[in-house]
Amino acid sequence: MKPRILIVYTGGTIGMIEDQATKTLRPFDFTHLMDNVPKVKMLDYVIDNIQFDPPIDSSDMSPAHWQDIARAIASNYDNYDGFVVLHGTDTMAYTASALSFMLDGLEKPVIITGSQLPIGEVRTDGEENLITALQIAAETDTDGRPMVQEVAILFEDYLWRGNRASKRSADNFNAFRSSNYPELARIGLGIHYNRESLHRDHGHASGMTAHYNLDLGVIGIDLFPGLTETSLRHMLATPGIKGIVLRTYGTGNAPTAQWFTDAITEAVQRGIVIVNVTQCADGGVHPRRYLAGDILSSTGTVSGADLTFEAAITKLMFLFGLGLSPEEVRRRMTHTIAGEMSV
Repeated sequence: MKPRILIVYTGGTIGMIEDQATKTLRPFDFTHLMDNVPKVKMLDYVIDNIQFDPPIDSSDMSPAHWQDIARAIASNYDNYDGFVVLHGTDTMAYTASALSFMLDGLEKPVIITGSQLPIGEVRTDGEENLITALQIAAETDTDGRPMVQEVAILFEDYLWRGNRASKRSADNFNAFRSSNYPELARIGLGIHYNRESLHRDHGHASGMTAHYNLDLGVIGIDLFPGLTETSLRHMLATPGIKGIVLRTYGTGNAPTAQWFTDAITEAVQRGIVIVNVTQCADGGVHPRRYLAGDILSSTGTVSGADLTFEAAITKLMFLFGLGLSPEEVRRRMTHTIAGEMSV
């Protein structure tokens, strides 16, 4: 039987065209995109599509759109062997992280891809990324099961776990990297899978369940030299906030000034879940390595280990969206849900 693949086209650079009047790129429709990739027909797959109308720039991506993508996959889950989500690059890692939590028990590929150049350009990475994503979505192992059974980002030479990747370049075709988890596959003359890195053994006998509720009462705070007590307390007192991702220095270090420690401690005592993640691209939080990190840990913040910022912020949205108490959210932030962190 021919592989059955569903494309969910949200927009992004891959489907953009140049506005002749302003010379800026704007989203176009899916028909334009497919007309520029006639090679897709050579795959001999059954390919259907769902389009966002209108297509959106990824800068406008929102949790409501994540819900739309999740619903599209969930409502068609039994009818297709794999799914390809076409998406803009700027917020791709946020979408991949959110979907990895929302699609509980996923055992089919959800491959998210896009491009740095529009697919209609003479020189573009869009064509190769689309075709490779379709091939990965259709790939099976020797047992006939999907080779990839998780949300992943395909870009140029690599397939990354979606909730481990971040956009690292605004210009290069290899725009995404996962510093703390190896690639799921390397793309060259062939597609070479790193089988030890692929997600397996879900233990969900009941199949995939989609969770749609996301709580938007979360924010991120970046530390920087010169952050004042007034500014910090203002952010910590944001109305309706339940969770905060605090991006700290190095291995999880923060100022040791009493005003800083007091402000964080008071926020935690009010029931706000504060997750400590590093600003560094590589490595993670080791809160007891330095005195500065140890003092911050004593305030009641939660170590985010090697979570990316994108995974941390969407994980908080997801856990609070389940209706969990702050205490339960704190506990579950330290446990992996979809392979997003090393524990």
